[in-house]
Amino acid sequence: MKNAVVRMDRKGRLVIPKKLREELGIVDECYIEVSIERDKIVLKPIKSIADKYFGVFKVDKWPKDLDEFLAKEVTKRWLENT
Repeated sequence: MKNAVVRMDRKGRLVIPKKLREELGIVDECYIEVSIERDKIVLKPIKSIADKYFGVFKVDKWPKDLDEFLAKEVTKRWLENT
């Protein structure tokens, strides 16, 4: 499924059909970038750095911003290994 027709509600919300969400890997509570290209609204899922490094680092205390924590840890490990 590449195309779908959906209806916008009074609050401006749209439901992305399940097959399209699955195809793009869109999951509950994920962030999506919304932009305009010419006469189109473009939706682009934003992949979390936390998903990319899941299970790589041991976390004793859960950080406030997991993506920021992981970016620092990746940089730290990279500097140690170069």
